[in-house]
Amino acid sequence: MDPSGDGSPPPPPPAIVGAAAVVPYAPFPAPPPPREAFWAEQWREVERTVDVREHILPLARIKRIMKADEDVRMVAAEAPALFARACEMFIVDLTFRAWAHAHENRRRTLQRADVAVAVARTDVFDFLLDVVSLHDHPAPYADYYIHP
Repeated sequence: MDPSGDGSPPPPPPAIVGAAAVVPYAPFPAPPPPREAFWAEQWREVERTVDVREHILPLARIKRIMKADEDVRMVAAEAPALFARACEMFIVDLTFRAWAHAHENRRRTLQRADVAVAVARTDVFDFLLDVVSLHDHPAPYADYYIHP
């Protein structure tokens, strides 16, 4: 009921400013699904693919990179499309592993260090150790560096 008795709605509560302000709670994103489920979904997506020419990465650039090798003279039409899909899957896998590390540290933003830790934790990505090294940030990430 309104305190004035004239039928008007009650005044809004005073605005809270400063340290006492209530910030709406934004739930933390769910943890990443297990990698097996993730790759099973990737496999189903590959099986559903009808046209291999549907891709995100530019085929002309991939073909130019392939021809950068002196031994490569001709490139079949399907090869750049397959390389594009393989590169997409590589990027997704590396991003998935980096996001898992960011989630472990309760962050929503991927950082360079997350990618570096993902590379250091995964033996398959050893070829990237020189490109994305942990040496720039040795203190907080030194324990993740597995290799001597």
